[in-house]
Amino acid sequence: MMQTQSTVRVAVVQASSVLFDLKASTEKAVSIIKKAGDKGANIVVFPEAFIPAYPRGMSFGTSIGSRSPEGRKDWLKYLENSVPVPSETTKVLGAAARKAGVYLIISVIERDNDWSKGTVYCSVLFFGPDGSLLGKHQKLKPTAAERIVWGEGDGSTLPIFTTPFGKIGALICWENYMPLARAAMYAKGVQIFITPTADSRDLWQSTIRHIAAEGRCFVLSSNQYVTKDMYPTDLACYHELESSPEVMCRGGSAIVGPLGEYIVEPVYDKEDILFATLDLREISTSQFDLDVVGHYSRPDVFQLIVNEEKKENVKWVTY
Repeated sequence: MMQTQSTVRVAVVQASSVLFDLKASTEKAVSIIKKAGDKGANIVVFPEAFIPAYPRGMSFGTSIGSRSPEGRKDWLKYLENSVPVPSETTKVLGAAARKAGVYLIISVIERDNDWSKGTVYCSVLFFGPDGSLLGKHQKLKPTAAERIVWGEGDGSTLPIFTTPFGKIGALICWENYMPLARAAMYAKGVQIFITPTADSRDLWQSTIRHIAAEGRCFVLSSNQYVTKDMYPTDLACYHELESSPEVMCRGGSAIVGPLGEYIVEPVYDKEDILFATLDLREISTSQFDLDVVGHYSRPDVFQLIVNEEKKENVKWVTY
């Protein structure tokens, strides 16, 4: 049985991608991982879609009933800069985690590696301090226009990883508004709940504080800080950004304790790394009056069924 440490030092990254650039975004991630490791981090968390981009403000030339040739060109650029899992990129990220001696949780745009290779998913990859790729989570429900470019994950990628620093799991952005998805995480005993996001609204802060208080867990919420001048001007649909504000995403990364109080308050309008040393015993003390899968549950009244089988693709049969 793995021995759990009583404390853990975490690093929550607030930084932008090098948008639409797989190689440069990966290099930036490696540099940040080293900085976090040098400052004693045991766990390093990156924002939603860090490699290669969260394509905020773009429609890829779509409207209901039509797609433009220019939008298809931008889609191809996005696809070609996405991350097959496993791949050379995951090897580089694993090596960075090993050199820094950290658990690395990083969200990427994952290119389908099993079937058509023409679908991408918003995913979270988990790496161990030995550099191994422990597993992944694919976003179950892309939000609104995200559905134009991202596929839907399935229940086979809802992992919880047992580490010396407690049980770690992740849901991405508005997946955390799916009550049953949260319940599945709680039922698996999540203690360090990772919530990579692209939501910089004040309301998101209420969400992560609620999750921490509801699940009696630590919440590490990581967002990007992005300005319009970071977008490559050679995008075929670059004109779509003309009406966008100069600050496309102001950030709001934060660290919350299991009673819903900030350990590190949200940071806005800059790139930064948020550090904190967490006392894991606070989880137990917080559960004194609320344990939603223990003494505060009613399994005789409510039951949750989670289908964790891998979604199989269409099997073509010829005669």
